[in-house]
Amino acid sequence: MKLWGGRFTKETNQLVHNFNESLSFDNKFYKEDIQGSRAHVKMLSKCGILTEEERDSILEGLDSIEADITSGNLDFDPQYEDIHSFVEGVLTERIGEAGKKLHTGRSRNDQVALDMKLYTRNEIAETEELLKELLKTIFGIMEVHTGTIMPGFTHLQKAQPISLSHHMGAYFEMFKRDLSRLKDCRERLNLCPLGSGALAGTTYPLDRSMTAELLGFYGPTLNSMDSVSDRDYLIEYLSALSLIMMHLSRFNEEIITWNTNEYRFVEIDDSYSTGSSIMPQKKNPDIAELIRGKTGRVYGHLISLLTTMKGLPLAYNKDMQEDKEPVFDAVDTVKGCLALFDGMLKTMKFNTDNMRLSAEGGFTNATDAADYLVKKGVPFRDAHGIIGALVLKCIERGESLDKLPLDEYKKISEVFDEDIYEAISMETCVSKRNTIGAPGVEAMKEVIEIYRSFISEIDNS
Repeated sequence: MKLWGGRFTKETNQLVHNFNESLSFDNKFYKEDIQGSRAHVKMLSKCGILTEEERDSILEGLDSIEADITSGNLDFDPQYEDIHSFVEGVLTERIGEAGKKLHTGRSRNDQVALDMKLYTRNEIAETEELLKELLKTIFGIMEVHTGTIMPGFTHLQKAQPISLSHHMGAYFEMFKRDLSRLKDCRERLNLCPLGSGALAGTTYPLDRSMTAELLGFYGPTLNSMDSVSDRDYLIEYLSALSLIMMHLSRFNEEIITWNTNEYRFVEIDDSYSTGSSIMPQKKNPDIAELIRGKTGRVYGHLISLLTTMKGLPLAYNKDMQEDKEPVFDAVDTVKGCLALFDGMLKTMKFNTDNMRLSAEGGFTNATDAADYLVKKGVPFRDAHGIIGALVLKCIERGESLDKLPLDEYKKISEVFDEDIYEAISMETCVSKRNTIGAPGVEAMKEVIEIYRSFISEIDNS
């Protein structure tokens, strides 16, 4: 069943129909399609284009269709081309001639643009909720581990000691930015395209502001050609989803590394691990690896849509039908990854003793040893060279800086005294760094309070 055909003398070739149809995937937003139709019908009645009786009959029919699809009592008929023709066709079957008036004053072009905006707005809200839950989980870890010392890395080499709380705070910042991007995306898309027609509006006296208000938009879009051909909001949403996946992937890469026998910083709960079919000792971080792997899948959907849109002239082109499957899959993928990762993080055990031991190795306190000399009047560049020589001596002796005897320090510089050991202890190295954003306990307490207020705000938003 099609919403067109009067000027055609032949039936569509079945292969062409199969290639052209979108019902097999755009049925996903049947609720949005019916929601838009309800608002459209109410507006048509208010403007005198439909009678109240026609309005009520159509609304009753739409309600019954939604209820039957949701309950499983109505299957999507593949003879229909898309969700729009399916809903209108079933409506006409159920209520008769009034159903044929549903499409007055609109086109599938502005209808699908509306459906996609309603769907995207709903999915952004769901993605935001998942991000909020993850932020709360990270925050809970931060609160507990301000005093848990671990190594910080650059170039995958141990660099300086930090706290686990500080490390988690870096991811809190990333996902906080992701939440902000989603909000921005929702703000920009929240204008209603319905009433733009195929590309040039309509001669019917529509009240587009009423339709926009009924559907929760800020108002109507202001250019009918852009309204039906705009997919910027989808690209922006996919961009935001890609960044979320990038942040998840980085986090999972670290967890995978920390979970190795060589690190043993964390132990992933059995419920989020799998075993080997041949090696009975194995406990594999498959969920973390899959999330990392699915990042490329979401990136691919973003590039796919960017490539589809890059050469399209105004206004609507059938190429735009290719927006749906990538967006649907990307959204489902990211939501699934967020939910699984949050569950894995909630149940993960942190081996704090191993973290501490790792920080004590690798000369993570070398910078503090150099700062010790600077505070005693040694120029930093000279101090840098002195500590470098001491590190070399420690490597030769198989010792760490905090275990090296004082006489060995003094062989290189007489400036050293007994207080060097306090200056380069792990606690001192972390606790003395108390500028805002640093890992010191006092600095972290300040940041945690800021984050607490942030979480309170998003809970109430």
